[in-house]
Amino acid sequence: MEKLSPVEARRIALAAQGFGAARPAGVTAARWLKTIDRLSLHQIDSVNVLVRAHYLPAFSRLGPYDRALIDNAAWGRPRQRKLFEYWAHEASLLPLELHPLLRWRMARADRGETGYRGLRAFARERRAEAEAMLERLREEGPSAASDLEQKQGGSGWWGWSEAKRALEWLFWAGHITTATRRGSFERVYDLTERVIPADILASPTPREREAHRALIDRAARALGVATGTDLRDYFRLSPEDAKTAVEALVEAGVLEPVEVPGWTKLAYLHREASRPRRLSARALLAPFDPLVWERSRAERLFDFHYRIEIYTPAEKRQHGYYVLPFLLGDRLVGRADLKADRQAGRLVVHAVHLETHAPGDAMDAIGEELSAMAGWLGLPEVVLLGRVIVARRRTTAT
Repeated sequence: MEKLSPVEARRIALAAQGFGAARPAGVTAARWLKTIDRLSLHQIDSVNVLVRAHYLPAFSRLGPYDRALIDNAAWGRPRQRKLFEYWAHEASLLPLELHPLLRWRMARADRGETGYRGLRAFARERRAEAEAMLERLREEGPSAASDLEQKQGGSGWWGWSEAKRALEWLFWAGHITTATRRGSFERVYDLTERVIPADILASPTPREREAHRALIDRAARALGVATGTDLRDYFRLSPEDAKTAVEALVEAGVLEPVEVPGWTKLAYLHREASRPRRLSARALLAPFDPLVWERSRAERLFDFHYRIEIYTPAEKRQHGYYVLPFLLGDRLVGRADLKADRQAGRLVVHAVHLETHAPGDAMDAIGEELSAMAGWLGLPEVVLLGRVIVARRRTTAT
């Protein structure tokens, strides 16, 4: 069995994620689509303290680009559609060609076998209510939950109305999908056949095991080298489904078992993974970027302990509210707590925390990246409010 050093594994992972090439001088639609095809998805998150998370992965890899590329591809006119929303790694934007690979999940939701527990009743004893909601959409056209039933206070999951619950089950089960998003980022639903192109809907539905293998293959391409848990987590497959798919891909020669010193689990190397000798990447990463969203993987690859602290009381936060890790070369060397003050036209940097192994020019590099981000977001100023703090925790990764 081949043995990869931790440095080799880290560089393979970075190259697979799109950090092995120089940023383009200008980002075309084709270049952006290549990036999302490489990653297979952009995780959606509604928090907008900086910019919504699904816009950030492309910026991290390509630099400033027109965010309308995503808006048009996900929620634009039918002929512009290149993406659809569904539950993959949490709520996600995915290339349309992945729709057939996720129909097994929709079918399981339709049978009440998956999805949030509170929604499963709509597959069984409350199915008539969901079907009535589906009929309303058919007759009334694209609608949000707020159009169909007045919310009973609150917002988000805890404020979901009965209409919202029924709609979300219909969404899980594939009967409806997102037609567009309103300014408040509220999802507007419509019948799947009125949103997803006919040629995509007409494409064959693979058997479950075939779909699982295809999804694990995509995950392995996006990760480069990964444990079985990493691979399973990418599209949130069950341990059993993922294990069977990994075994099949190993037998087919698509995945090669490898050892990485310091990793407690066996890893798998995709046969097409690139093995760069050095990298010169520089990027601020969204909390939900696939490079760092699996926190234990980030620790294995970078010896970088990272947790999002949005839901942590302010007095207990270590690094800040909305903190982006900073990649320099092939290491995560710091993190920045950021906020877009749109009214004042400022990118506010509450604090920058540097790791002990950060090179002497790390702050200059972070400053350049913050300047590029501010320009991309249309913010004329970058304002550092907090101190630059060097981490006390000593690292061991090399």
